[in-house]
Amino acid sequence: MSINTAHANGGVLIFAGERILLYCDGVEVGLEPSSIPHFKGNKHGTMYLTTHRVIFTNKNNKDMLQSFSLPFLQMRSVELEQPAFGANYIKGKMIAEAGGNWTGDGKFKLWFKKGGAIEFGQAMLRAGKLASRNRPAQPPAYTPPQGPIYPAQPPAYSAPHTEYYAWLPYQQFPNAPPPEYVYTTDAPPPYPGTDPAYPPPQPTTNGMSSADAKAMEATNSGYYNPGNPHNVYTPAPYPSAPPSYDDVTKKNQ
Repeated sequence: MSINTAHANGGVLIFAGERILLYCDGVEVGLEPSSIPHFKGNKHGTMYLTTHRVIFTNKNNKDMLQSFSLPFLQMRSVELEQPAFGANYIKGKMIAEAGGNWTGDGKFKLWFKKGGAIEFGQAMLRAGKLASRNRPAQPPAYTPPQGPIYPAQPPAYSAPHTEYYAWLPYQQFPNAPPPEYVYTTDAPPPYPGTDPAYPPPQPTTNGMSSADAKAMEATNSGYYNPGNPHNVYTPAPYPSAPPSYDDVTKKNQ
């Protein structure tokens, strides 16, 4: 996770080729540990699910934390909470990215004041599973967006209503972000996303690319049940890397 690297001119800043999948206003965020000055107090703003990560932008332009970027591979122990009293929420653990303006690890909670926490959380888990399969053997080092900033073109913020993204809950989140608040740079994402075209094709072995072999391995040993989407198990596609998600548990209603 990085902080204050995903906002620009009062809006959101994404990488070249990154695409916003879901947009939700009216989100409250709690971050720990509170010993980090930027994490003090709950934040209110907008949440974006993109092809590569989750982004939050703060409505309060005087807060020390204006945005945070949480790639799927930096999340752990993501849970969808459905308390008997109070609003549903998402919680989990996060790991700092080198060069992300903080160090260590922490926890997050996300409340959706207008509803949709469970649907957004399920989409997060599905996106994380896809990103884990697309993880290259040696991901590039993280670098915050640099260079000129300019308005993004429509594909970056328009809903991808395709069969590949049929699992996205657009009935719950039908709105796209205002175009005038979406900015981009020429820098590509420094981590994998949901798009199967990332990473580039790798050398083949026995007629099968190494990426396809890893995907098949994950398919054979992983488990995802659309009828019970709160639970997902995704083994690490590369032994040297930690799993993108672990201990994801459905709470009894």
